[in-house]
Amino acid sequence: MSRYKTLAIAALVAMIAAGGVARAEETDPVVATVGDQEIRKSELELAISSLDPQLQSMPEEQKRAAALSSVIDVKLLAKDAEKEGLQNDETYKQRIAFLTERELHNAFFKKHVVDAITEEDVKARYEKEIAAIPAQEEVKARHILVKTEEEAKGIIKELEAGKSFVELAKAKSTDPNKDDGGDLGYFTKGRMVPEFEAAAFALEKGAYTKEPVKTQFGYHVILVEDKRPQAPPALEQVEPQVRQLVMRDKYLELLASAKESTEVEISDPELKKAYDAANAAREAR
Repeated sequence: MSRYKTLAIAALVAMIAAGGVARAEETDPVVATVGDQEIRKSELELAISSLDPQLQSMPEEQKRAAALSSVIDVKLLAKDAEKEGLQNDETYKQRIAFLTERELHNAFFKKHVVDAITEEDVKARYEKEIAAIPAQEEVKARHILVKTEEEAKGIIKELEAGKSFVELAKAKSTDPNKDDGGDLGYFTKGRMVPEFEAAAFALEKGAYTKEPVKTQFGYHVILVEDKRPQAPPALEQVEPQVRQLVMRDKYLELLASAKESTEVEISDPELKKAYDAANAAREAR
């Protein structure tokens, strides 16, 4: 009975192993072979992600073909390199050690920074950034642009007589937005030429300029229709930039923690000075 029991267990283990192989074949099938080496789907996908950025815009099948060609080329010549014993070369070993450490750094960064960021982290940083932005006023204005001061003064007289600013703009303005009644929408300081900006922000809501405003474009008559605090950008608009800030802070925290437990010494004085300056600038951003 014990013999049959042993055989049954062995058969069960074989069935489980076969099932695992079958599942692996389904999820990560072999796409090509080079001699006795298999190239699986996962390796091909890794090669695709490592393609030159200029090749990333190619159609999917062309990318897959380019990546597969690259993997096959690598395996063919790597096999010949091993035959020559290049894997024992000291320069090769040094490079492999460097690449290994860099990939470990990247894996650690992904685990503890990229994958560790929560939506709450991003939202909190967004609110912090918004709170630090000085409040800005923006105005909604219309204008009528003409070539001469006399024309502008004539338009002001018509406004004083009760004429519609919008209709006057449509009839007399030389600006391309005349068909919209000279509508400029909302704008903040720094968006218009200085003379125009100074006049517009000095007006009260609903008022127009009583004297023509001269700029490099001609003579303006300006009407301010509204004033309001500028609304901050929505989180959806700036989410990638905010996420980058959170990532940077988390990364710097990881480095600071690592440096507390591991002493870093730089023997070259000039190199140390440059290193310290570069790190101080990075942490100050």
